[in-house]
Amino acid sequence: MFRRLLLSTALAVGSAGVLHAQGWIEIERPIRPGIVSGSVVRISSNVRTRIEGRVASVEVEEQFRNTGGWIAEGTYLYPMPGEAVFQNFSLWMGENEVRGEMMNAEQARGIYEEIVRRLRDPALLTLEGHGLIRARVFPIQPGETRRVVLRYTQLLQRSGDALRMRYAIGSRDAGSGRGLLNEPDGLRDNFRFRVTVPDADAYGTPYSPTHGITSRRSGDELLITLDSNATGDVELFIPVRRGLVGTSLVAHAPGGEDGYFMLLVSPPQAEDGVALPRDLTLVVDVSGSMSGDKMEQAKAALRQAIGTLRPADRFRLISFSNRVVNFRDGFAPATPENVAAARTFVDQLVADGGTNIAGALDAALGATVAEERLPIVVFVTDGIPSVGEQAPERIAQTAGGRIGRARIFTVGVGSDVNTYLLDRLATEGRGTAEYVAPDADVETAMGSLLGKIAHPALTNLRIEGAPVELVQTYPSRLPDVFYGEELAIFGRFRGQANGHLTVVGQRNGRTERFTTDAAFPVSETDNAFIPRLWASRRIGELTRQIRIEGATPALVQEVRDLGLRYGILTEYTSYLVQEPVPIGRPMRPDVMPNQAPSAMPAELRGGAGAAGLQTGREAFERARASASMMGARSLAAADAAADTRLGELTEGYSGARRSVRRVGGKLFVRIGNVWTDAAHQDSLRVVEVAPFSEAYFQLVRALPQLAPYLGIGDEVLIAGRRASVKLTATGATTWRPGHLDAVVRAFRGA
Repeated sequence: MFRRLLLSTALAVGSAGVLHAQGWIEIERPIRPGIVSGSVVRISSNVRTRIEGRVASVEVEEQFRNTGGWIAEGTYLYPMPGEAVFQNFSLWMGENEVRGEMMNAEQARGIYEEIVRRLRDPALLTLEGHGLIRARVFPIQPGETRRVVLRYTQLLQRSGDALRMRYAIGSRDAGSGRGLLNEPDGLRDNFRFRVTVPDADAYGTPYSPTHGITSRRSGDELLITLDSNATGDVELFIPVRRGLVGTSLVAHAPGGEDGYFMLLVSPPQAEDGVALPRDLTLVVDVSGSMSGDKMEQAKAALRQAIGTLRPADRFRLISFSNRVVNFRDGFAPATPENVAAARTFVDQLVADGGTNIAGALDAALGATVAEERLPIVVFVTDGIPSVGEQAPERIAQTAGGRIGRARIFTVGVGSDVNTYLLDRLATEGRGTAEYVAPDADVETAMGSLLGKIAHPALTNLRIEGAPVELVQTYPSRLPDVFYGEELAIFGRFRGQANGHLTVVGQRNGRTERFTTDAAFPVSETDNAFIPRLWASRRIGELTRQIRIEGATPALVQEVRDLGLRYGILTEYTSYLVQEPVPIGRPMRPDVMPNQAPSAMPAELRGGAGAAGLQTGREAFERARASASMMGARSLAAADAAADTRLGELTEGYSGARRSVRRVGGKLFVRIGNVWTDAAHQDSLRVVEVAPFSEAYFQLVRALPQLAPYLGIGDEVLIAGRRASVKLTATGATTWRPGHLDAVVRAFRGA
């Protein structure tokens, strides 16, 4: 079995051990031969970047500790971005400053491959193309801590209106927010990442398609931070403002099929006094089932929502149980007196009675709103209709005819909600459906939503004109743009061209146009994060479409195909979780992967006819999975949603966790001793290669996209488009003339 190699600091003295993120110290020999004791571990890594113009100045400060009982000696290694310019390096051993040497990517590759051969662990191969800093580390005394400071600069690329920064963290084990735990030493490996950008007013809202980030203004500076448990390669876009929003487009074109694109529309962090006035309607379920903590959390969220009101806004508060109660007749201006009275209204809410959803929607919808105002409805419920009209499809049909220009954001609390109704309201109301787990905090979920919709910037957004044909764009119906919340649009494109792409929206009754230079290449291997994010969005929208409109053979087949290719498990795509069941058998007895939609259970066929069945735990999990995938803002979020769904669909199956793994956007199933890509088909030619042979390293250089999958197990089968690659001890160790090129073309489908 391949051991997982994590890029950081710890090799046990005199033996192969675990490497974590950032730099690491490779122990060459203990001072006392034959003694193996303890390890040199990294206890902190602090990455500080300052961006001025297009130049990023990066400072990496790391601390290492010898936790063993003997003196340690080795070499410090740090992978450098290929486009970086080394500035200086400081490592102090007592009074002596240690100097490092900079190696180019070609030299670095040889060192990485030698380590991989020796440790028989392939994770370092993900650093193909990086340079390398190398410095001798003089003996480190037991218990002693060494500090390393590395500085370099990068000239950032421009992507449309955005500066683009990349940083390679590497692989890291999951840990807590206090840092990762180095076992068995019990020390925390603390990781911090911060980017500072002066002149914050010159930039829009930062966005990372790979990681969750936090951005805020501090005086005139924009500060961007990353989660302490982040892993992998960070992609960060910092839009340069040109008017109200910045627009940027990047593409990925694998060749032989439609390309992929990401379009970023980014407004400023603050509203700059031009936010659209809102007519905000807050509708909250106060039926008996909301009693206790849920009611208190919902009330806290309502108070928070009231706090977002600006003088130009108007608002309504509507509570419902058996009956519907309005705070005021019609919209109330957001005056200090009305806001204070609204808080009192919220404080007095009591949970009791049934659930009159139809009456609440009737009170919330249909009001006439001036064109210069944005009507927003936030609808919160934890139950199914029990008073008045109770048929979800009829409630949805009636409400749909009255939505008009309103944006509807639904929040389903717990698993007793009707997901058909909430999904359909959100779809027709051009909003989103949020699903809050029974044990989750209602205030946190609602607070996040209310924060996003606090300051609208542009409405009725659409893409107007592009040099190529754009297809399968998600979100399929572009939402409104809010200050402080970037909009990332993912889609496919047909053809190849360079030219202008224009985004059109409305603000205060005026049409606004924003144009960016866009390149749609015939072949582009960069930006490999785009296909996985596009697939997550598409599967999320397709599964919701099936629940609302009903399943068709074409829709179900597309969900299955996407799930197989991108490793996203759905109720329509099943895999092996128990041996010796052959691949393709369902994990649940009621989910048959190859049966026609008409033969599926009614709740999986979806549509208005099955609307009443879309409630309970299974329906809640399906709806929440769709919402999570549709709303995935980064690869980290998309992978988390996919992993959650995998856990839900394999729950209760013995051996499921040992038999199924998600790695790098693919799903692998263990069949015998071989970890098999679920996208592999018997019709694909299989090319066998011996691990760590010369053929192996040449293959990885030619197909670097294989690197994330190489450490899964001793035998791995990875599916390509017209050929698959199998790593096995009996595979080829060298290539015949022209054979490697043919394999690469077949794997890529060229």
